[in-house]
Amino acid sequence: MASGASRALPEGWRDWTWQMRNRIRNADDLAAWLSPTADEASAIAALADRFHFVITPYYASLMDPADPLCPIRRQVVPATAELDDPDGLRDPLDEVAHSPVKNVIRVYPDRIAFCVNNECALYCRYCLRKRMVGEKGWAMKQRELGEAIDWIRRTPEIRDVLLTGGDPLVYSDDRLEWLLAELRAIPHVEIVRIGSRLPVTLPFRVTDALCEMLAKYHPIWLNTHFNHPRELTADAEEACDRLTRAGIPVGNQSVLLRGVNDSVSVMKQLCEGLVRMRVRPYYCYQAQLLEGTAHFRVPIERGVEIFHALRGRTSGFAIPQYVLDTPYGKIPLAHPYLHGRDGDDVIVESYDGRIWRERNPK
Repeated sequence: MASGASRALPEGWRDWTWQMRNRIRNADDLAAWLSPTADEASAIAALADRFHFVITPYYASLMDPADPLCPIRRQVVPATAELDDPDGLRDPLDEVAHSPVKNVIRVYPDRIAFCVNNECALYCRYCLRKRMVGEKGWAMKQRELGEAIDWIRRTPEIRDVLLTGGDPLVYSDDRLEWLLAELRAIPHVEIVRIGSRLPVTLPFRVTDALCEMLAKYHPIWLNTHFNHPRELTADAEEACDRLTRAGIPVGNQSVLLRGVNDSVSVMKQLCEGLVRMRVRPYYCYQAQLLEGTAHFRVPIERGVEIFHALRGRTSGFAIPQYVLDTPYGKIPLAHPYLHGRDGDDVIVESYDGRIWRERNPK
């Protein structure tokens, strides 16, 4: 199949609503972009009822149709390896237990993650919230959004609200503006952050109109999610440039993924490319013990080696903090938080002194 770089792009390609309407959802759709391997075709069928398969045409255009190990393709096309993960958990961060109201997750005293919807432009195969993305029961009705905002209003300790999901930028400008205005009307909410992968997977969503609207509600911060240098396209750079010109700082949160970015050279190229785009590498997460993701997980010791190797070999602010997310919060995988290995577990200590054991086979 022809790649996006050589094929003629259809009318409407740069319209983000066209991209959403024309997303790839099955093997027949995918065949317009590549010839699925036997493993990919089998996985699409076997996983149809377990984790939805959705890709934007834009992101599909970045895949190498001739290489099943392409790091872009690997992130979004199902594999039968997802069926074999004895250590995988449905909710490894125990988010449901940390939810005072639906889709509000409170791990820290002063900040929350507010999952305002359960829809994304595409579904990453390693998605932390695959239990909820695309599932009707996790969608937020208007009444439920109001109940969550009321809870924030009644909880004066909350100064920092992260809008996540799903992906908040899947909302229309008007709906997102309503949500931001409601939060800005709460005196104790100082900062609103947006977590969105759309600058990577659907950069045409970042329009001038969106940025002008967001700028009315400063301070707004946005963290996105580039994992590989091939995602650093001219379209993605244009989206990030629009955000920064609107006064919105843009950070990046990668996930360390086997076969995608688990080498010093790829991680260095990614981080330096981000800095050239004025996107600050912020976190790189250890992949979670999430169901169906064993083939993505990298031993923590290897992650430590990668980020140690970057130190002194690139700009300090180009090196993200390597962290493990746990039910106790994010824990840096470095001294003094990283205590070492005990059998197949790695022992870490949270910011408030609690000990967490993370299964970490070599």
